[in-house]
Amino acid sequence: MEPASALSQRGHVPWQGFLLSVSLLTFWSPPTTAQLVLELMPSSNTTEGNDVLFLVHNQTDDLIGYSWFKGQTLDRKHQIASYNLGSQSNATGPAYSGRETIYPNGSLLVQKVTEEDTGYYTLQALNSVLQAEIVTGLLYVYPELLKPTVTTNNSAPVEHKDPVVFTCVSEIQDVTYLWLINSQSVQNSTRLELSQDNRTLMLLNVTRNDTGPYECEIRNPVSASRSDPFYLNVFHGPEAPTISPSDTHYHSGANLNLSCHAASNPPAQYSWLINGRPKQSTQKLFISNITPKDSGSYTCFVHNSVTRLNGTAVIIITVSDESTQGSFGLSAGAIAGIVIGVLAAIALIAALVYFLYIRKTGGSGSF
Repeated sequence: MEPASALSQRGHVPWQGFLLSVSLLTFWSPPTTAQLVLELMPSSNTTEGNDVLFLVHNQTDDLIGYSWFKGQTLDRKHQIASYNLGSQSNATGPAYSGRETIYPNGSLLVQKVTEEDTGYYTLQALNSVLQAEIVTGLLYVYPELLKPTVTTNNSAPVEHKDPVVFTCVSEIQDVTYLWLINSQSVQNSTRLELSQDNRTLMLLNVTRNDTGPYECEIRNPVSASRSDPFYLNVFHGPEAPTISPSDTHYHSGANLNLSCHAASNPPAQYSWLINGRPKQSTQKLFISNITPKDSGSYTCFVHNSVTRLNGTAVIIITVSDESTQGSFGLSAGAIAGIVIGVLAAIALIAALVYFLYIRKTGGSGSF
């Protein structure tokens, strides 16, 4: 190896090619000297638009210059920039984009990186005896993740009938997918099926408790982005209706006010039947000043127009005639019973008085 001869042979070579030309003849890393180290800051994985610094460590005092190349080889066509420590000047190469800055310590700053900046970067450092040391670093630049969206084949399924397939739509490729329901990560189960790439989620045997929210998240090694929450409108019911109040006995002249309720989505349609005859199609039934003729069975019929399911509830109403009751609220039968009892008591007392009188007079005389 003849470093002096190599220098004289290339005494008229421009600085941009000087480091490369010499290194081809004199590349050698002394075993007793600490080797150059590259540290990518803030990380070797980054997102488009960030700045990345290739920070150089372990420089020796006898270095005379640096040169940076895009790729793993010292190809003149891929030279980015070089720095001459002697003249404290720099020069750019064919691979220079206008966003690179080389510093006196050999470090290289790349501003506002793009996906095209992904790849290997090679540093060549030359010392005063024309010995060159080479070190290479690898940069990954990932696209900025845009917010994904959730789509579905059916946003309004019928309970226990329609399966639902969710799809996570992303404009960015080469991402991983994660699903969340009620902010909890999703795993395969008897009711949930994930595609092999996790991009789609199938929900089987939908229930009214499966409204959501559903979210999908996309990730790459440096960032993540989550969709807006997505909700299902699950049609269900009607459940068994209930009638209130539960009172079954009323007095003549009172007002009858019944209400029917059944859990249903969409809200159930209500209608009433009295003794099997249609009355009105409302949730509440009101009859003023009822009479015994209003006694009978009251049926609430509910219907869901989407699920096409029905339900009924029945209450038996008895109305007592107020006109058959006395001023104290007693029925005619009760009053008759009391009268008969009173008359019987008077007769008994009269008989007892007569018996005592006969006994006292010895059976003679008259009243």
